[in-house]
Amino acid sequence: MDIILSIIVLLSSILLILVVYVQNPKGGGLSSDFASPGQLGGVKKTNEFIDRLTWSLAGIIVLVSIVITVRQPKPKSPEAQKANTEQPASPGQESSK
Repeated sequence: MDIILSIIVLLSSILLILVVYVQNPKGGGLSSDFASPGQLGGVKKTNEFIDRLTWSLAGIIVLVSIVITVRQPKPKSPEAQKANTEQPASPGQESSK
């Protein structure tokens, strides 16, 4: 399950990089390339779609990262580790002290 979640984060990260490269930092971006004044039924809301896609991919990365973190096994307390390493002597054996 952790491998699947890690693959989702990896793919989302790659897609996020590509989406950010498509955007124009000065405003035009992909929508200015496709939009024309006479275009009636074409791509009109590309900027909004790219913006939503950016935030969605970032949200997916954050949520899946939190899920992966929560699923990690909890470390044992020092007392529990000490109790596991020290094995009591069996009743028939005497200590060598």
